[in-house]
Amino acid sequence: METLFEHAGGEEGLRRFIEVFYRSVLADPLLQPLFGAGKASHVGHLTAFTAETFGGPDTFSKEMGGFPALIDAHRGLKIEEAQRQRFVELYLAAADTAGLPADDAFRAALRSHVEFGTEVAVQNSHAETDDQLHPLREVPRWEWE
Repeated sequence: METLFEHAGGEEGLRRFIEVFYRSVLADPLLQPLFGAGKASHVGHLTAFTAETFGGPDTFSKEMGGFPALIDAHRGLKIEEAQRQRFVELYLAAADTAGLPADDAFRAALRSHVEFGTEVAVQNSHAETDDQLHPLREVPRWEWE
């Protein structure tokens, strides 16, 4: 069966999607404070993370610091629920703009992926100790529902 990574258009399709999404985040007054002026590496990291999560290459884990780096990136941000919801909204809108597949099964997987990921990020952003972190410690693998 085709992976979500393949269905999304592989590396090229996901990079196009993440580029659209990242531009929207940096332009959004609610989310921009979390991202500052942005980082040149962020699109590549988020693309690699999403690719790995969707069944693509494990570049994020092997070459980009993996999940520990993701935990570190979110710690101390104190992400609010309104920011989490806006992130999800922009993520799904970027999927439309970037031309990701619009079939119900793929969009359901995409939504559950971003909903879960943002909930983990919120918890980790408020954690003051390792015990308060979400228990997830490796890149999750997303599949068709």
